Amino acid sequence: MAEPGKHTEEQARALLLITRSLLSVATLTFFTVMAIVMVHFMGLENIRAAWKAFRADPVPPAPVAAPAPGAPAVSYWQAPVFDTVSDEAVTYGRELIANTALYLGPKGKVAAISNGMNCQNCHLDAGTRVFGNNYSAVASTYPKFRARSGMEESIEKRVNDCFERSLNGEALAEDSREMRAIVAYIRWLGTEVPKGEVPPGSGLVELGFLDRAADPEKGKSLYDQKCMSCHGKEGAGQYNAEGTAYAFPPLWGEHSYNTGAGLFRLSRFASYIKANMPLGATHLNPQLSDEEAWDIAAFVNSQDRPGKDIRKDWPDISKKPADHPFGPFSDGFSEKQHRLGPFGPIRQAAQEKKQSRKQGG
Repeated sequence: MAEPGKHTEEQARALLLITRSLLSVATLTFFTVMAIVMVHFMGLENIRAAWKAFRADPVPPAPVAAPAPGAPAVSYWQAPVFDTVSDEAVTYGRELIANTALYLGPKGKVAAISNGMNCQNCHLDAGTRVFGNNYSAVASTYPKFRARSGMEESIEKRVNDCFERSLNGEALAEDSREMRAIVAYIRWLGTEVPKGEVPPGSGLVELGFLDRAADPEKGKSLYDQKCMSCHGKEGAGQYNAEGTAYAFPPLWGEHSYNTGAGLFRLSRFASYIKANMPLGATHLNPQLSDEEAWDIAAFVNSQDRPGKDIRKDWPDISKKPADHPFGPFSDGFSEKQHRLGPFGPIRQAAQEKKQSRKQGG
């Protein structure tokens, strides 16, 4: 006769074994499904690149200069607290900046007038990130004269420049609900900035010029190492899981910014990625050296993208920046040097010419 409780112990052991087996199968199934999902949304080549970057020796962040002894600490601009906003125009404006494609992209709820990118793909965190191309100084400095157009511009004109250039689309009607909301949001962000002032942390960091031309070939190698896992081998970006907008925007190709956009200037793109890219970088903890930022910018902006008729830009060609990539120019330097550098000699010649005019006057 079997001992009392013997079958119960054997049954318990069997149940434990079955439970462990089921957990193992469930775990294997979970990771298999996750792998399939990652391949579907990221692509096999991007996953390989990300794994390669993960396994590579970490690159220490570029050093950040410490404040000089006795110098006051910099107090960077901070956006107002959005959670307290009750103004419908401001809240809708922020929604349009963060999710532009949902309302105004190729399948937009309101209109189909842009390329599918969101405003915050360039103006990070809905235009609030320090040195993330934020909007902190817009309300305080507009309207203002801009040499690119040769006229005084309103905030509405500046917004439409982004729609027609960075979003490679069409202008919004200045009296539309969407334009009024975007302007209301931008003005709200600058509520505490005194008129005429540009707060610390506004716009982009300023990089010094290289003493050589930026190198697209070096930039391609760096792009493959540091950017491809998010933006793709062909620079086409990646859509979000719903397929409604870009989680990682296209850096070139038909859905990217056109040749009239601000980021098509090398200094603007290099400054942008220096403080914000790759993912996780900040102005205090950059992951790219200055040279790397310039070379990646040279590679990205050497790729094909939509064109823009800019014949009316810079009516006074002597006001063109050193890195404006299209002629004619008033300084005798080649279009190639204006596109890739070195830019130092161009700026030096412009300063000397300006000084000479002052002395002659």
